[in-house]
Amino acid sequence: MDSGLLHPRSGVQGDDSPSSSVFDLPVQPSNPQTAVTAQLKTTQVKPGNDSNGDYSPQIVVISGGSGGNSICSAFDNACFVLPVSDDGGSSSEIIRVLGGPSIGDIRSRLVRLIPRAPPSSPLGALHTLLSYRLPVNVSEREARTEWRDIVEGNSHLWTGIPNDRKETIRGFLVYFEGEVLKRAHKNFSFLNGSIGNYFLSGAQMFFRSLPSAIFLFASITNSQANILPVIITNHTVTIAAELENGSRLVGQCEISHPLNQPSSFEEDLDEQITGSICSPVDDMGGTIPHRSNVMYSQADKDLGYEPLKSRICRLYYINAYGHEVHPTPNPEYIKHLSTSEALVYSCGSLWTSIVPCLALRCVASAIARSNCLRAKIFLLNGMNDRETDGYTAVDYVRTIATILNTHYQKPPYGLGNVQTIFPISAFVTHLVYLEGTSVVLDENELTNLGVMCVKVRGVNGVDQHPRYDSNVVRQAVDQILDQSFGLWTLTPDQ
Repeated sequence: MDSGLLHPRSGVQGDDSPSSSVFDLPVQPSNPQTAVTAQLKTTQVKPGNDSNGDYSPQIVVISGGSGGNSICSAFDNACFVLPVSDDGGSSSEIIRVLGGPSIGDIRSRLVRLIPRAPPSSPLGALHTLLSYRLPVNVSEREARTEWRDIVEGNSHLWTGIPNDRKETIRGFLVYFEGEVLKRAHKNFSFLNGSIGNYFLSGAQMFFRSLPSAIFLFASITNSQANILPVIITNHTVTIAAELENGSRLVGQCEISHPLNQPSSFEEDLDEQITGSICSPVDDMGGTIPHRSNVMYSQADKDLGYEPLKSRICRLYYINAYGHEVHPTPNPEYIKHLSTSEALVYSCGSLWTSIVPCLALRCVASAIARSNCLRAKIFLLNGMNDRETDGYTAVDYVRTIATILNTHYQKPPYGLGNVQTIFPISAFVTHLVYLEGTSVVLDENELTNLGVMCVKVRGVNGVDQHPRYDSNVVRQAVDQILDQSFGLWTLTPDQ
């Protein structure tokens, strides 16, 4: 039987949804370059492994939102470590009403890693549903009407989705709506709502486990994605940035792309409390107030940014009372750092996408002292943003080293607990940069710091600035790993 064929369920009157006993996973790389790279890898021999040729190095990729999404297909055997502190988009509304960790970046990565399939196929239909957003330029009543059509199973978006997967997804959407109704006094807004976010959030609340919700999402979509939330928690995670002038910014949106909404903590708190009634399902401690349904899009970013009044000097986590806390990282994250052969700091927002995955206890020593990590690769952005205005390439790598060398726990006492300061090369061994980047780069200075520079030719974005794509990143990483492992010269006897 051809595994690429899907046989519809027969004999059920009025049921136009197919069975999922045979799912239409692609079995060949859709990109010719991917096929060539895969063939090359089968001829390479890795020390300490069998010489059967089928080898792909394991890579840990630290990344956040859209920057990392655009290149995630470059990695064949990778685990993606993502922050859970994003408070923008429809995640902001879920956090405001229901609390819990932010799942927006995780859902976005899960959707991006769904195997490619024709739009008319069951897998394509699942991709369409889980990436769908409710309209934004309509009334709240119209958005709720469309949501009602989806949750009741009547929407055209369900067409082509196998019944077992349809009822599984719909069950968690129903559970999500039930939790929203328990907090009806908070007036949840469905405008711009992501169906994938609602499904993942419903699963997380039902299981009381974000990793379990991720596993369910990946299983339903037949994805091999290995995605690790950097912190395992059922509570809202908030980050804050301290600027060199002593001021503080709270929340990822306020740091990265603030909108013209009430900005102070006190204004948000007054707005949330005034006119609200108590609910038995609300936590006593509550959370730091979050803005309602932050409408942010890539188009807003393309319009430019307002520079910070001062550079960021530190990023840290805070609790519901605004006090600094030191969360424990996901144990699987630390485990993968000790067993993987390469670490990639992805392109994207430095302070709100990468640093939240580094500003945690045990991460620095896991990276610096790993016996398996042979290459620690930093992908330099093609241009600076609000968080890194005026940065040079050296500033980027120094920031990584400074964050990792900061000790995120109470200072030890006694001579036996002296803290270790690692050099930059313990955290970054290679820097990949784009030809034509607007970020100032001094290759000699980086080389003196123990960082090898690799130039690549990217693609031009809509703003004519160079950007990475998956093929460029794949070739660069393969080149670095080939040099690090000596795959072209080693033989099994060596």
